[in-house]
Amino acid sequence: MTTFQLFLLIVAGGVFYLFFKQLFSGNYPKRGVDYEAKVPDDRIGGINRPDKIFAKPREEGGSRIEQLIEMADEAISKGDLLEARKAVQSALILDENNIEALRREGYLYLEDREYDEARKVYEKILSLDPDDDIANDSLANTLHKLGEHEAAMAHHRQAIELDPEYAPHYFNYANTLYDMKRFDEALVNYQKAYELDPEIEEAKKMIKELEEKQ
Repeated sequence: MTTFQLFLLIVAGGVFYLFFKQLFSGNYPKRGVDYEAKVPDDRIGGINRPDKIFAKPREEGGSRIEQLIEMADEAISKGDLLEARKAVQSALILDENNIEALRREGYLYLEDREYDEARKVYEKILSLDPDDDIANDSLANTLHKLGEHEAAMAHHRQAIELDPEYAPHYFNYANTLYDMKRFDEALVNYQKAYELDPEIEEAKKMIKELEEKQ
């Protein structure tokens, strides 16, 4: 090894040391107020259920995982999915079973259209908490995109059973039924979604379209 190569090795080692020291210490720049991140397009709504927001406000000085999740949410709000993925991966290094971090990992896989990976994440969440209605709904959406419609419908129905007052569950179920050309059933679920949450404009449009077909 030449003197120059040795110098480069020492410099690289110093950079990595400083990076990981900063990553796992509490001394990092604050990213501002927690952001209620936008959910995937096929999980819209939630006006009637403010408790179903993607990210919930956290108190100042929370745990390191909470801080990393805040950083991920802030990155998502700016459209920086790469930075969000880094923060989520760091959180999962600290706790591979943290459900809030896993939710964001699944969301990021969906945004990148990596549906097989998203499926694994949502299945893992359900292995940790079978009664997680949002994970059931997200898994249903993912299976729908993978063309596994019957399995998707089973998880849609499970999500609705777990929280029958959450409008987006009906809307997403209706989308799957619509793609399967089961229009009468789709109409019923679009109507239920709109009844629970009139702010879901897309449901109103779909109701009009399906009623005109009858």
